Amino acid sequence: MSKDHRKIGAEMSLFSKSEGVGPGLVLLHPNGAILRYLLEQFSQGAHILNDYQWVYTPHIGRAELWKTSGHLEHYKESMYNPVNIDGEEYYLKPMNCPFHFTVYNSEIRSYRDLPMRIAEIGTVYRYELSGTLNGLTRVRGFTQDDAHIICTPEQVEREVIFALKFSLYVLRAFGLTEFKPYVSTKPEGKSIGSEELWDMATEVLKKAVVSSGLEYEIDEGGGAFYGPKIDLKLYDSLGREWQCSTIQFDFNLPERFQMKYVGSDGKNHTPYVIHRALFGSVERFLALLIEHYQGDFPLWLAPVQFAVIPIAPAHNEYGRKLEISLKKMGLRVKTDDSGINMKEKIRYFELKKVPYMLIAGDKEIKQNTFSVRSRKHGNLGMMDIHSFQDFIREDLEQGKPKYIAAEE
Repeated sequence: MSKDHRKIGAEMSLFSKSEGVGPGLVLLHPNGAILRYLLEQFSQGAHILNDYQWVYTPHIGRAELWKTSGHLEHYKESMYNPVNIDGEEYYLKPMNCPFHFTVYNSEIRSYRDLPMRIAEIGTVYRYELSGTLNGLTRVRGFTQDDAHIICTPEQVEREVIFALKFSLYVLRAFGLTEFKPYVSTKPEGKSIGSEELWDMATEVLKKAVVSSGLEYEIDEGGGAFYGPKIDLKLYDSLGREWQCSTIQFDFNLPERFQMKYVGSDGKNHTPYVIHRALFGSVERFLALLIEHYQGDFPLWLAPVQFAVIPIAPAHNEYGRKLEISLKKMGLRVKTDDSGINMKEKIRYFELKKVPYMLIAGDKEIKQNTFSVRSRKHGNLGMMDIHSFQDFIREDLEQGKPKYIAAEE
């Protein structure tokens, strides 16, 4: 059975939690922060290539905003108590959508501007019962690679298919191929909009899944209060399903926010909105990625790619110069110039799953080289900086996701 991401996270110093900070609130350590940085860097590049426009929005908003969106009526039990600012109530955001709609409404939009794809890596806060909190997979503060696609009714089916194709591309780019699609339908008692609109939207989502060559299951009543959705659920080390990528159809909030576009007929029309997240939450995606690779990440993703090990204190200066040379090449390097013996240093970096160790003593310094030890393949002999750069070039690209235009 696979190791739990919580155990691997502790062994590799990726993240921790603290009662002093609060339950369900994650502290990403430097190694975990590098993983998140690499995920976000990939996400931003892929979004920009696929015609998304990037925004940044606040962590709190006035109560009136959440009344307009319907969250205070339908989602309040998952929101935190308000804070009083200048005599007004403000809430921590449980979702990014009202802010994106406000960006859209800041200008007059034409049908020529649509579809408009607004994206953000935004942190949200939702109250989860303490008994349900679990590592990185269920937390109270998490970050989404969130986006909202504002489009005409004629564009909506194509945009749902495009969003699903984009989601599948991202999961597969990271080697996550074991997942199950669900179409989540109207929740009982907590929904807005007519039955006809819900039926129409649900059929569009089913058609999109089928067009992608996937078989789906129905999650009865699992939709958001404003529309049905597609959920792609992945499995953790215990075989439990976790929702990651999600695509949600929304015909309700555009009306509540009075979103308009000027059509080709010169009249105002109400657009549709597609809510979607590809990772789902960065934290949950990290958990599943940690378990998928068992912490033994490919070289491009490893938090520390190379360890420099001077054999004795007399070799520390050479080791530090070697570290600087590697960092100038854009590589992630850590030097252990402590006084412990070489075998203990090697054992430490092996436990931390560092892919390569570069060892230097008198002989290596004299020849301006270093001995290379691969975690997977053992000792590889002596190399200089130039031959090593050539040697690792292919390994650095192995498994690294490539940016593609998902519409192609």
